[in-house]
Amino acid sequence: MEEICDLLVVGSGASGLSAAVTAAYHGLNVIVAEKEAVIGGATCWSGGWIWAPLNPLARRAGVREDASAPRTYLEHELGNRFDPARIDAFLHHAPRMVSFFERQTALKFADGNAIADIHGDQPGAGTGGRSVAAAPYDGRELGPLIKLLRDTMRETALMGMPIMAGKDLWAFLTATRSLTSFLHVTGRLIRHLWDLTVHDRAMQLVNGVALVARLMRSAHDLGVELRVSAPVIRLLSEDGRVTGAIMRTSEGERVIRARRGVVLAAGGFPNDLERRRELFPHAPTGREHWTLPPHGTSGDGLRLGESVGGVVDTTLAAAGAWCPVSLVPYRGGSTGHFPHIIDRGKPGVIGVLANGRRFVNEAHGYYDYVAAMLAAVPKGEEVASWLICDHRFQRRYGLGHSRPAPMPVFPHVRSGYLKTGRTIEDLAQACGIDPKGLRATVDEYNLHARRGKDPVFGRGSTPYNRNQGDPRQQPNPCVAPIERGPFYAVKVLPGSFGTFAGLKTNENAQVLDDAGKPISGLYSIGTDMASIMGGYYPAGGINLGPAMTFGYITGRHAAGATDFETDDPDAVV
Repeated sequence: MEEICDLLVVGSGASGLSAAVTAAYHGLNVIVAEKEAVIGGATCWSGGWIWAPLNPLARRAGVREDASAPRTYLEHELGNRFDPARIDAFLHHAPRMVSFFERQTALKFADGNAIADIHGDQPGAGTGGRSVAAAPYDGRELGPLIKLLRDTMRETALMGMPIMAGKDLWAFLTATRSLTSFLHVTGRLIRHLWDLTVHDRAMQLVNGVALVARLMRSAHDLGVELRVSAPVIRLLSEDGRVTGAIMRTSEGERVIRARRGVVLAAGGFPNDLERRRELFPHAPTGREHWTLPPHGTSGDGLRLGESVGGVVDTTLAAAGAWCPVSLVPYRGGSTGHFPHIIDRGKPGVIGVLANGRRFVNEAHGYYDYVAAMLAAVPKGEEVASWLICDHRFQRRYGLGHSRPAPMPVFPHVRSGYLKTGRTIEDLAQACGIDPKGLRATVDEYNLHARRGKDPVFGRGSTPYNRNQGDPRQQPNPCVAPIERGPFYAVKVLPGSFGTFAGLKTNENAQVLDDAGKPISGLYSIGTDMASIMGGYYPAGGINLGPAMTFGYITGRHAAGATDFETDDPDAVV
């Protein structure tokens, strides 16, 4: 059987849905082909933050900065991997992307005006106003489409309920010490339990799952056809132009002719063991790495692109968007991967290697933590570290997957997820850490921490650090001593939010061949596209920001759009 559409999008994460919605708004007939039985890809398991400098929400809130500052920041962060054409395309279109979706679709945003760039000591670094996230969304607004929406990530949810960074998360962390927080959390839990009873899933949608839900609603409203369990297995080309693809369905293979082209947005290669062996030096078998995205993100888009002459860029500083993870054991023998995003910056925790020594400013970005761990572990040893804290810290903030009070800690000790010890030396023995090394490290750290200082690694020295800390802890929101036993530790391993190495593209997201020329009719976006950040991680949201923006650019380019969709003065850079 053969079908005809204008644009075929392979994958249903943020980038693919962004391209589909934009193209449909400009009049194209769009099909989204998703290999799995649910929509949303890795986006549904993400925090949902979008790095979009100079965005309209920030401008309306009075956040003003020199238009050249974000570019200056990226020039210093990326060094010789700075790609002027693609960076300029991103910075020019990101504010317009936000305005388009905000004004013309069901996607509404919450601002991230308090979120700083990660490396505040770099020229041009932002102290806020460069991030947005999807506003919370009532899943009932999706109607029957809710059945196609991927659930939120199990490890970061509470009984299946996603928690949004910022005020929502802070309420959960302080529910036992603030009446306002207690009432907020109680209301959320009561509503969630009702939703589980009536709908058998979370319906108070936040973070990445809210972004996907709002994009799904927008796509549906514009007539985009969303197909699940429909993997694209081969691209079709004629005279050097990609003209469509072969899709596998429950009824057999189907030819899809795409007049304006095919968009690869299949989520990169997080679960492609062969490519991990090739591109992750710390994973010689591919299995020494613990990725966060769903199993379906297994390199399909990259292989499809290569099959018609596309080239994967392997020259980036890092092939993956590193994130420290711990392994969560479940009943029945399965294991989950918990991303350590929040806990590392709180006061009263340090990260150490097997020798008991610290190796990084733990309050820096998640990418920085893993990059430092990869560099510090001696060759031939397991790449791993331990986050160490005392009882007070665990009860106040939690540690990894173990939640703060009033949630019990003993199940995590019993399962082996947490190690514990009455003394620092006992804890070291339980973890296989050098006891003398750990004792010396904790003593040295505590000596300065009692005065709110960290002269060795400078915790709390940047706006990003301080935002990760606890404002109630003064004089340094990121530093407190570790001295009240029992003590706890969780083993942390190298993981990733996704991949950076992807198909080479130009500023229009067109896939390039080995001569650097665009392959007509073929686009690559999201993590199928080589990261414009060159394998670095300058800010939270640098995956979804370019994903949404180049999805928007792709939709416009495929439709031949020349005029912008809104006259929003706050979207003009």
